[in-house]
Amino acid sequence: MTGFDFSSRVAVIAGGCGGIGQAVRARLAAAGGTVVVWDLADQADERVDLTSEAGVDGAMARLLDRFGRIDVLVNAAGITGPTVSIEHYSLADWKRVLDVNLTSTFLCCKAAIAPMRRQNAGHIVNLASIAGKEGNAGMTGYSAAKAGVIALTKSLGKELASTNIRVNAIAPAVIATELVKQMSEDTYWNVLAKIPLGRAGRPEEVAAMVAWLASDECSFSTGAVFDLSGGRATY
Repeated sequence: MTGFDFSSRVAVIAGGCGGIGQAVRARLAAAGGTVVVWDLADQADERVDLTSEAGVDGAMARLLDRFGRIDVLVNAAGITGPTVSIEHYSLADWKRVLDVNLTSTFLCCKAAIAPMRRQNAGHIVNLASIAGKEGNAGMTGYSAAKAGVIALTKSLGKELASTNIRVNAIAPAVIATELVKQMSEDTYWNVLAKIPLGRAGRPEEVAAMVAWLASDECSFSTGAVFDLSGGRATY
């Protein structure tokens, strides 16, 4: 049992071929949802460059032609980028990390909002990070990008509050996925040591929170950021 019914819902997971995205897909599909994964990876339902406005808009047009609606958007695209001091952080890396983490979220939200407005309903869940709230040393690009995702979520929550479109974010700490392997070993153990529960989170635990935020049970929260940090964030 999943606890939620998505049997009449169409959900897009942008950047859904990673560990969290796949867990979200499994969770929503198990609840009866029609789930479409956009990603550049070969295993995606549709290969989409999420940093391209034309690419995202084209994918949305094809989705609407096929299904006629979009009920849920989960923005899960992300890369950590290099872990280096700012003196050694290249502009190319900075732009790439912001594009994948923040620009993709902006473009997908922008594309989804028009059809959600027509439906007078929709749920958007953005994957941010504890790094966007606290900052991680040596990860300036990633921290700044995820802070941007948090601010984007808060802004859209207010902007769309009267439309019955709910926009919320999740700020996980370390989750046991391939993404954390992009961190240096020292960075990984340093951030893990800050978690009172003493372990990394599981993708399925993120998916459980996404399922609630994407459901009609989440009716009085918008523009909010939900920590999923094993006790690290308590504010």
